[in-house]
Amino acid sequence: MTEIPLILSTLASAPTEKAALATLVSVQGSSYRRPGARLVVLESGARAGAISGGCLEDDIVLHARQVLSSGLAGVVTYDTTRENDLIWGTGVGCHGIIRVLIESIAPARPAWVAELSGNLGRRADTELAVVVGGAAMARLGTGLARDLPPLPAGAEVFRDVVPAPPALTLFGAGDDAQPLVRMAKELGWHVTLIDSRPAYASRERFPLADKIWVASAEQIAPHLELDGKSFVVVMTHRFQEDLSLLRVLLRRPLAYLGLLGARRRTELLFGLLSEGESAATPEQLERVCAPIGLDLGATTPESIALSILAEIQCHRSARVPILLRDRRAPIRVR
Repeated sequence: MTEIPLILSTLASAPTEKAALATLVSVQGSSYRRPGARLVVLESGARAGAISGGCLEDDIVLHARQVLSSGLAGVVTYDTTRENDLIWGTGVGCHGIIRVLIESIAPARPAWVAELSGNLGRRADTELAVVVGGAAMARLGTGLARDLPPLPAGAEVFRDVVPAPPALTLFGAGDDAQPLVRMAKELGWHVTLIDSRPAYASRERFPLADKIWVASAEQIAPHLELDGKSFVVVMTHRFQEDLSLLRVLLRRPLAYLGLLGARRRTELLFGLLSEGESAATPEQLERVCAPIGLDLGATTPESIALSILAEIQCHRSARVPILLRDRRAPIRVR
């Protein structure tokens, strides 16, 4: 479970408690987290989420308790640009100016909480607007962007789109698919698992999968809602089934299409896909990531799953995989 679902779950678990929500609204310079990071603190002391890598949270919790007591929202600024901050300050060492809005949330949760929760279930984006300040009479806090009222001149608003969880569709329910599903769910992805064998595609074997379909490639592939936001992995270990799937999937505008298998096996598949009246084009075949995964030296199901998810993450963020120490551009993105 990732940060936003965990925060929503924490709020839902304590319907009679007030809560304080901290939102990272701006960063100048470097910071461990980017704007949009959130942390919620309940009256009972329970908390979920993170604003930093653990260096600011204790101080933010102290401010959150003050907000819970007063009911008044406010902005806390952390300046870690000074070298002596490492010794006398928070010790963050990020060399940035970090601003955090902390607001009170009543037991009758605001409308944006329910809508955000519903949109995550529907895999839809949610646009939030956080009024940070900058003008008298501007009410600080979070709301739905479409419900933002006219604000006084000079009011500062942080607009934040909370994206829907990535949708991963996995063809093949072998033993090597189990760690892939577990890790994808740990990342907060929505996972659909498909296999023609009932003994393999079962809830007992894949308790975390969001959807499980028992169907052949020919039966299910034409009916799946796959689009430009869909990430698809083919790992059935059955040559003819992979061939049938690829004939369908190559014609879909997928965000990512990966194929598990040895290089020689992939070449044989591509050769067959290039034949006949409905032959795949070189451009279509070029879109297939095969052999799938980054070169991490993976040899076990768990490490192979890690290499696959690492490659998909690179596609999601439009990054070329390199060592971070060799990267000269900014490291972190939302």
